[in-house]
Amino acid sequence: MEEKFDLIILGGGASAFAGAIEANRLGVKTLMINAGLPLGGTCVNVGCVPSKALLSAAEVLNLASKNYLFSAKQKKDLNALFRRAVKRKDLIVSQARKEKYESVLASLSNVRFQEGFAEFVSKNEVRVKDKVFYGKNFLIATGSRAFVPEIEGLKEAGFLTHIEALSLKRLPKSILILGAGPQGIEFAKLFASFSVKVYLVELSDRILPYGERELTSRLSELLEKEGVKILNSAMLYKVEKKKGGKVAFVRLKNGKSVKIKVDEILLSASRKANTEKLNLKNAGVKTDKKGLVVVNKYLKSSQDNIYACGDVAALPKRLETTAGHEGTLAVRNLLLREKNFIDYNLVPFVIFSDPQYAGVGFSEEEYVRKYKVCACRTFSFSKLPKAQILGREEGLIKMTIDPKTERVVGVHILSKDASELIGQAVFLIKNKNTLDDIINQVGVFPALSEAYKYVALSFKNDISKLSCCI
Repeated sequence: MEEKFDLIILGGGASAFAGAIEANRLGVKTLMINAGLPLGGTCVNVGCVPSKALLSAAEVLNLASKNYLFSAKQKKDLNALFRRAVKRKDLIVSQARKEKYESVLASLSNVRFQEGFAEFVSKNEVRVKDKVFYGKNFLIATGSRAFVPEIEGLKEAGFLTHIEALSLKRLPKSILILGAGPQGIEFAKLFASFSVKVYLVELSDRILPYGERELTSRLSELLEKEGVKILNSAMLYKVEKKKGGKVAFVRLKNGKSVKIKVDEILLSASRKANTEKLNLKNAGVKTDKKGLVVVNKYLKSSQDNIYACGDVAALPKRLETTAGHEGTLAVRNLLLREKNFIDYNLVPFVIFSDPQYAGVGFSEEEYVRKYKVCACRTFSFSKLPKAQILGREEGLIKMTIDPKTERVVGVHILSKDASELIGQAVFLIKNKNTLDDIINQVGVFPALSEAYKYVALSFKNDISKLSCCI
């Protein structure tokens, strides 16, 4: 006989776990079905946690090389340093998976776990191997994986995804990274820090196409100073396997092609939703051209009893933080018929390069496109006392305001610890704070967060004529 559940969750990552925790809290009989990656999904196993662990090692290496007191970068055996960093990364991942997922799942008394791939039989039934489970409601949270583009010779020559790149035992001497979004930029920084020759190929005319142009231009300059060769408006169209490596054929904006010989090619251009094995047609669930589950702002699919969230859903921002929150909201909307949704304009993003790039709200281009007008100022950290003290003067902060109300509508930051600084901007935008609110606030000196006050003052004053502590 079929086993019956009030809720069946497909997936085992951040959004699935958030949904399971909320369902357990509500006392709902729940089944979680997971296959592929271990519990925790992409983030803890092959995404945020391991990549940031390796990037932290790269930051230490950079600090040693640039510190004016020590200048002690160890170049003799970078492979040994990298292996130590990978070993530490593996330990961190193992601990995080156990503490944040395996132990948490064991504590959920109303949630049962089933390993295996699930496929829909109907809108109320899924099959896992030879078992069929009945669900009154479903949450699809099966995540995504690296997209492999159809490029001549790519599969034959071989390539890396983020999964393999995070587990390398030996550094390549050179690598071509396809895609200059967050993942591509982070890997470029990581490998360049370990003296790998990096080629970063991006189809758009700049890295991080949705970022502020001034800031992405500065980040490009900094990456290139570290030896990263950036090819914008460029397309990888062919790969050949050669003895000792691969030859990548890249078409440039002017129509000319260049051949680049590298040891490895890393795909970071896009993601593909894990939906093809779900047999969603059997459940009457619609997907878009990319295979993403079509949902409304309340995370409901084309079926009233089936919701979707995280990377598998067609949503504006597919981030780890939104995935987790979506899981909670989806379960409440599904089971309690609430109408919760996320204002994605208030969700910050961060690229963990060094310096980091963080942003929230509108960029200048976005606000002008929507409202036809805006006012913006950019402040350089070269004029910020704390940045001068730290020797980290390369940063920039750009603020966008509504010129009529002087409300802050967007903040983008390129700096050391931008991931920590951006939180203040979230509340400035959410609470509809104005320039005067920022200017009249008394803060800490010296601190990188003073950048907010400087950029706000720059709308009304010549900040070159202001004293310290303003």
